[in-house]
Amino acid sequence: MPRKALHPCSHPGCPNLCEGRYCDEHKKIHPNNDRKNAAERGYGSKWQKARKIFLSRPENFFCVRCKEDGVLTRATVVDHIKPHRGDQELFWDESNWQPLCKKHHDQKTWNNDKYPVCLL
Repeated sequence: MPRKALHPCSHPGCPNLCEGRYCDEHKKIHPNNDRKNAAERGYGSKWQKARKIFLSRPENFFCVRCKEDGVLTRATVVDHIKPHRGDQELFWDESNWQPLCKKHHDQKTWNNDKYPVCLL
C-alpha cells in the first residue's frame, strides 16, 4: 500500500519533511499535536443538549463574571469551574458548571486551566 506523501513540518522555519504535523525534532515542543476532537473529549450531542438546558434556566442566563462587574451579558458557554481533565464524574457534575460569556471563558481557560506549556 502506498504511503502518504511527506510534507513540511508545521513549526515555523523548519525545513524538515514529515508524515505527521511536526517532525520528530519539534513534536516535543508542540504537546497538543495529538489532541482529540470535541466529540472525543466528551462535548458531543449529549453535552450540547445538557448545555442548552443549563443555559436556558433563568438563573444561568447571564455571565457570572460580567454580573460581578455590574454588566448583564448573555452567557453562551458552560464552564467547568474545576477543570475535569477527562474525569467523567466531574465533567457531568452540574455543581461544577457556571455560565460565562465567551470572553470570560477564554480568559479563564487561558489563564487558569491550561497545562504548563514550554514555549521555545
